[in-house]
Amino acid sequence: MVSLSSVALLVGGIGVMAIMMVSVTDRTREIGLRKALGATRREILWQFLVEAATLTLVGGMVGIVFGLGAGELDEGGARPEIGRALWSAGLACAVSIGIGLVFGLYPANRAARMDPVEALRHE
Repeated sequence: MVSLSSVALLVGGIGVMAIMMVSVTDRTREIGLRKALGATRREILWQFLVEAATLTLVGGMVGIVFGLGAGELDEGGARPEIGRALWSAGLACAVSIGIGLVFGLYPANRAARMDPVEALRHE
């Protein structure tokens, strides 16, 4: 089970990295303008890391809601009340955010290291 979920998290993380790389490429002029106006590398890095973490958090929350809904449908009233631990949902959200931070680090770092002049020239 752990190996299967690890592979799924790896594939999901690579997908997040690809989405963030496209976001960085699409917003090259914005990054160049922000850097030209005085934004620091840390601010640009923080912007893209927060975006990646938010993206994965929303995805994790959608997955939790979908899983709870599927569990309710599967129950079908055949069993008595089954408890759900809130800590597991919190842990799932934390893992989602962690995946976003880990796999969003490379695109965020790439955005933060852009030269403002070259970024403003980009079409």
